[in-house]
Amino acid sequence: MRVTKKSLPKTALVGAVVATAALALAACAPQASTADPSDSAAAGPAEITVGVITSETGPLASYGKQYLDGFKAGLEWATDGSDEVNGTKITIDYRDDAGDPDTAVGAAKDLIGSGVNILAGSASSGVAAAVAEQAGQNKVLFISGPAAADAITGINGYTFRSGRQSAQDVATAGTFLGDIKGKKITVLAQNNAFGQGNEAAVKAILGGKGATVDSVLVAEDVTEFTPFAQQVLAGSPDLVFVAWAGATSGAMWQAMSQQGVLDAVPVVTGLGDSATFGAYGEASEKISFLNHYFAGAPDNEVNDKMVAAVEQAGGTPDLFTPDGFNAAIMIVQAIKEGKGDVDAMVSALKGYSFEGPKGDLTVRASDHALIQDMYQVKLVASGSGFAPELVKTVPADEVAPAEKQ
Repeated sequence: MRVTKKSLPKTALVGAVVATAALALAACAPQASTADPSDSAAAGPAEITVGVITSETGPLASYGKQYLDGFKAGLEWATDGSDEVNGTKITIDYRDDAGDPDTAVGAAKDLIGSGVNILAGSASSGVAAAVAEQAGQNKVLFISGPAAADAITGINGYTFRSGRQSAQDVATAGTFLGDIKGKKITVLAQNNAFGQGNEAAVKAILGGKGATVDSVLVAEDVTEFTPFAQQVLAGSPDLVFVAWAGATSGAMWQAMSQQGVLDAVPVVTGLGDSATFGAYGEASEKISFLNHYFAGAPDNEVNDKMVAAVEQAGGTPDLFTPDGFNAAIMIVQAIKEGKGDVDAMVSALKGYSFEGPKGDLTVRASDHALIQDMYQVKLVASGSGFAPELVKTVPADEVAPAEKQ
């Protein structure tokens, strides 16, 4: 496989995304294949370049690496090591967005201007939204990766996703309660966009199923969490959903443990990548975790092959590795059926079902959500640290996000 790599300068202001993303590239729109995609015997182009824009540096570089490890393994799997499908060579042009939407938009414009009509990547939701706008304006296929924001699903007819979304996380949290109707759920979160977004999702999804939802929101500069743990406990919830990130996580979990919250009521939070497994301290074995993926959760041949390929290449399968693997499978399917014609490639992915590392997956035709299993997980002591252990696989249809029309 021929791979090109081009670094881009960072732009000055993230706030300029709206203005930059609004510029259409009509003058340099990509050329579609001259083959008639309705003719199954028609040959596709000799070569198609795919632009992969994700974080190789910046705050989400570890997520980008997981995605790229999976993508490379997935392309090898889906093409039987040939990097081509039906005679069409697949070339990958990797671009680093550094987690910055402006940089990603610049890369997308450059790729589209050079004739690329398939884009993939995005660890950051802000980046994914900006690239999706470019895809919609310029009518190119975009397969977003680990970015979890629900708004990406159904954002336009050209954008798909190869990973899960926040609504699937929240719905998985609800499965720890069984029958949700009439139950009380307390959201403990930071009072910022991340925390407020999770609060809104719990109210919409679990509240919509009959739960009563209240919240304890904590300012980002707080360092003493005892009063907030006491407030959670005083509310006598049936379940506590925690949405927390950053350097204060350890102190927050310590307060929750010391105040007896973890002994009194089920507490659920999302299990991140392997770098976070030691962040919960003495609370580790008392927390219930919802989870998108860890290497030991699925039991199927595709997962075994992905894990082996990533490890052989010197990587470690982690939270977002399957997102890259899925993206490669979807791209190969789009090229195989669409032969480089964007509309035909979009049609090839609508309703597409395939086996990925997490098992059976389906691209929902109406809004391009990726319907997939999720997991209930616990952390158990392992040597000097902790390791994830599967509690339950939650079937895809139980946690499917509400359908966008």
